[in-house]
Amino acid sequence: MVNIEKNLIKAAIRGFSRSIILWLISRNSMSGYEMIKEIKRLTGQKLHPGVVYPILYELEYGKFIIGKWIKKGRRRIKYFSITTKGIKLLNEFKNFLKMPIKEVIMDLLSE
Repeated sequence: MVNIEKNLIKAAIRGFSRSIILWLISRNSMSGYEMIKEIKRLTGQKLHPGVVYPILYELEYGKFIIGKWIKKGRRRIKYFSITTKGIKLLNEFKNFLKMPIKEVIMDLLSE
């Protein structure tokens, strides 16, 4: 794949990163590291921790998610869960995708 193509794919994933993160957390509480691994598995693209963690802190500051420290052995790991406010935002995003942009995305996928 040419660099331009890779950059376009990365930009699209970054554009959806907040929504993807909210969706992942709505399915199951997880740590930032687990999110990075899951996004890589789902999209084939690795989001750098320097992208994921600021988004997590932004979502936490906005009270869309809540972080809870869990002690695992000698380590502390922060697990994130979605809040009611976060579920509302995720539903708004889903509704946005159901609007005419859905047809554009479906056309892109069918080619």
